[in-house]
Amino acid sequence: MKAVVATLIGIVSFAIVLSIAYSYAHRPVSTATGVGEKRELLIYCGITMIKPMSEIARIVEEEQGCRILITKGGSGNMLQAIEVNGVGDLFLPGSESYIKTCQARGLVKDTVLVGYNKAALMVQKDNPKHISASLDNLANPKYYVVIGDPNSGSIGRETEKILINRGLFERVARNARQLTTDSKDLMKVLKDKEADLVVNWYATSTWPENAPYVESMSIPEEYASKKRLVLGLLTTSQHPEIARAFMQTAASPRGREIFRRYGLYDVK
Repeated sequence: MKAVVATLIGIVSFAIVLSIAYSYAHRPVSTATGVGEKRELLIYCGITMIKPMSEIARIVEEEQGCRILITKGGSGNMLQAIEVNGVGDLFLPGSESYIKTCQARGLVKDTVLVGYNKAALMVQKDNPKHISASLDNLANPKYYVVIGDPNSGSIGRETEKILINRGLFERVARNARQLTTDSKDLMKVLKDKEADLVVNWYATSTWPENAPYVESMSIPEEYASKKRLVLGLLTTSQHPEIARAFMQTAASPRGREIFRRYGLYDVK
């Protein structure tokens, strides 16, 4: 049942990302002379990075005189949308592994490092069940555990790697009550006081709308190291000069400070 629900949610999430990209690809083309028209960028962005990317987008829109559309979702779903629609300018997934896949498939031609992310254990605020910071607790049936689906998003893929490294994946997969597509849904089950314990990206626990409701507990570096956040220039980009300007801004000290403010790790 968990697998069926996760599959259905993943299909819906993929359909949403796909429809946005499809609409962009098939938007009406103006017949005007071009005077006063604004060039447009389409960016695919993992949910955990949407806040800093939106802030940087506003800066680039003002400086470059362009419009920027950002579509968000699970990294795996976005990768599929990029392949299916063949449109878009930039891709920032929650894990560098998706960028490497894009490079291997000829979808990305240039990259920049913009920061780091890290997985963490998370519980409800004040930890009412006094759950210790041990990965073993994810396999404990007395806790309502929710994990990300490895097939739909970066946090699910990272969780799978962590648990395989710890020798716990099969036990946790059997114990988990739900599989979710992305970090947003993992946060929701904690805020709704449905779940006792999840694995999610640390950054989400620092956001003002989440911090009053959750607490994060670090996972040892040997199992959960910091993950590089790599922004990729898609080979389908119609405006690579503006896309590169966005990349330069995101990777600059100004851009890294924006990422840091949203709980993401700097490039130091």
